Amino acid sequence: MNTQHHVDLAQLTTFHVHATAETVVSVQSTDDVIAVLRSAPSNVRILGGGSNILVTGDVSDVILKMEIMGRDVLHENENTVTIRFGAGESWHDSVAWCVDQGYGGLENLALIPGTVGAAPMQNIGAYGVEQERCFDHCIGIDRSTLQPHTYRAEECAFGYRDSVFKRALRDRVVITHVAYTLSKRPIVHCDYADVRQELDAHAITAPTIADIFRAVVTIRTRKLPDPSQIGNAGSFFKNPVIAADHAARLHAAFPAMPSYPQEDGRVKLPAAWLIDQCGWKGHRRGDAGVHVNQALVLVNYGAATGEEIHVLATEIERSVRERFDVALETEVNRW
Repeated sequence: MNTQHHVDLAQLTTFHVHATAETVVSVQSTDDVIAVLRSAPSNVRILGGGSNILVTGDVSDVILKMEIMGRDVLHENENTVTIRFGAGESWHDSVAWCVDQGYGGLENLALIPGTVGAAPMQNIGAYGVEQERCFDHCIGIDRSTLQPHTYRAEECAFGYRDSVFKRALRDRVVITHVAYTLSKRPIVHCDYADVRQELDAHAITAPTIADIFRAVVTIRTRKLPDPSQIGNAGSFFKNPVIAADHAARLHAAFPAMPSYPQEDGRVKLPAAWLIDQCGWKGHRRGDAGVHVNQALVLVNYGAATGEEIHVLATEIERSVRERFDVALETEVNRW
């Protein structure tokens, strides 16, 4: 366990917004987590890779920097293997390791920034796959009792970029480990158009999980800015899901609007298209802006404040609501 004071959060978050954290405690074990929670039970914030946070001011709360590492095989047979990861492990590095071992299921989620511990909270997903598909369980420390609990998939209430940890258990649990059951005889998922096109471009007709992994890395690298080069938190907004009759009315007014029917009868719309139609792609105001190639990504060109980025996001939400009667919801958490 390591404690630092007066830390610039620009170095710990991918938006690279300057703000001061009064206390940052890096933890490497469950015991460390319990010790921090015991010493500051009501004012602890959890920080993983900092890739889903917009800091809009200095932080006086204690920041628990999750650095629990490790990969352990819990169960294995001829068809599957269950691996438990420390919550501080890099998500992308963990996916890459699984692919190298020949364990399939997470390869479509390559290059998503952040740590493993954030994956079930957000129920991260990309290119036709969500982490819940392979999720076995996670272990979390209850903030009030300081006791560990194992959360199975049915307890996690996974939804589109959603889970119980963002709702009923928000700020009540610190996830320390996450386990996934992966296939040793994987069936790849390559129906997503971008992935299929990338495979076709290389004449790959019988893709392996390694092929899918490389295709996704190539696509994401081409489409999304590297946070080490320009501050951002990836997709800032969720793709909205609306009622079918609302979608039909929008299609009548905007025939070119892409849409994706959902199993529950509702329709998912691409937030990037909505934002682009409102003229925001490439918009820049000082050092706060919308990326020139991807309207979902808000960026810090260097010296933007978190509040400036937040104001920009609010104006984007308002313009989409006024033009399409669609409410955008942010993926990024505001501190």
